Amino acid sequence: MVSSDRIDRMIAAVPPALALRAGLELGLFTAIGDSELSADDLGAALELDPDRLSRLLYALASIGLLEVRAGRFRNGAEALAFLDASKPTYRGGDHALLRELWEADLLTAESLRQNRPAALHDFAAAGPEAAAAFSRRLAPGALVFGRQLAEALDLSAIRSVIDIGGGPGTILVGLRERWPRLAATLMELPTVAAVAPEILAAYGAHDVAVEAGDITAAPSSGRHDLAILKAVVQVLPPDQARRSILNAARSLAAGGEIVVAGWGVVDDDRLGPREGVFLNLTFLNLYLHGEAYTESQYRAWLTEAGFRRIARSRLADGCTVFRARLES
Repeated sequence: MVSSDRIDRMIAAVPPALALRAGLELGLFTAIGDSELSADDLGAALELDPDRLSRLLYALASIGLLEVRAGRFRNGAEALAFLDASKPTYRGGDHALLRELWEADLLTAESLRQNRPAALHDFAAAGPEAAAAFSRRLAPGALVFGRQLAEALDLSAIRSVIDIGGGPGTILVGLRERWPRLAATLMELPTVAAVAPEILAAYGAHDVAVEAGDITAAPSSGRHDLAILKAVVQVLPPDQARRSILNAARSLAAGGEIVVAGWGVVDDDRLGPREGVFLNLTFLNLYLHGEAYTESQYRAWLTEAGFRRIARSRLADGCTVFRARLES
């Protein structure tokens, strides 16, 4: 007999994820920190009604993110390590971006009915205020990615790095925590480049060069040892995706390397990894042409651009990374 267990598990997974996002938005895990607090204590600290707040606290305790004893709450091991914003291992900074993505996900059927993105996001057309707001939402996650990349790659021989289409540029901040001698450049569209220095300054990065440009139209004005394209190729139509990699190659010195990364990658059978498969649905609601391209497509574009020794790997959070070297 066929069971509905799989469907039931899918539906049951949604409320815990939303409770987690609510806790992050409120700064709940950071407020608790290493302490053990009552709902009254937390309500006073966060200016929230403690009786209503307690519903969320018990919900988070029921899924193990909090622990409760005699009416007092403390962070569980995972929350303490990854959800307290005062810790360098904080992984919760994407909560504002998650809200935007999850709201878009709810519109998949509507996007299909309209044959257009129901939550269209247009980087090129974004005004200064919208560009600044979106870049700030990206900044915490980009910082974490930079830290992860710095741990995953040996950059001891790299002298200069360019983050192409890197939004706020905080990938470079994360990289230089481990590799502080890297000369760093951010290349972004003019509206985003205009707000990037202010965001970088908030992270203590005053010496990152910011170059206004469009990688689909032309390479960087300089030559670098390493080019990073994180979540760039996947938001472009195929012809522009191809050109972005060709121009990234022209932004490198002889023997330079490229890192192309993002969750917008799928296997050639398009059934995995799950992150790429379902992000492809999100793209349906956000972009006219962007999509999760296949491994073969990425390899073909990289090969055409002159890259060799193309290696695909995944970071601990599931993000796909292609690394390759430009043939001298």
